[in-house]
Amino acid sequence: MDMQVTDLAVARGGVTVLEGVAFTLSGGQVLVLRGPNGIGKTTLLRTLAGLQPAVAGRVVAGEVAYAGHADGVKAMLTVAENLGFWAAVNGVGGVEAALEAMNLGALRHRRGADGSAGQRRRLGLARLLVTGRKVWLLDEPTVSLDVASVALFGAVLRGHLGQGGAALIATHIDLGLPEARDLDLTPYKAVQPALDEVFG
Repeated sequence: MDMQVTDLAVARGGVTVLEGVAFTLSGGQVLVLRGPNGIGKTTLLRTLAGLQPAVAGRVVAGEVAYAGHADGVKAMLTVAENLGFWAAVNGVGGVEAALEAMNLGALRHRRGADGSAGQRRRLGLARLLVTGRKVWLLDEPTVSLDVASVALFGAVLRGHLGQGGAALIATHIDLGLPEARDLDLTPYKAVQPALDEVFG
């Protein structure tokens, strides 16, 4: 089991938004988070990534790679240098393969600051390939991507799953993954106290 979540509660701004969340994620599996805007998909992913503490519950997982709304691109480094930096941090290689996978080869000498929003997003996603992490936590990964780039990322994701990786994704886009399971967060929405309970 690459990730096991038991009775997890998470909070945003000091207010619990989800409680009782439970699921397992194994190699080759992809789980898509569903639910209305504001329900807590990003908060859940950030908690699982270790960027904020859980309110309650248990998470058992190895090292994960997180791709959030920010692309994680270092503005003054070139595309290739950005990937080289993250490869060195994680002690892995694969920079050339990552450049090719997200169609960044022709941009390898361009500074991160000089790329378009879509190019920076592709670079941010290519970074996943040089982490060496089995579990990918992805928050709206296809934002700013055109149709061709969404297809590229879908292929990257399928390759990751085919090598025994796993992914937990918040997305409204069909990534062409028929094996994906949905996790609807609606049943886990925390019950908020009534105002008279808060101020009584």
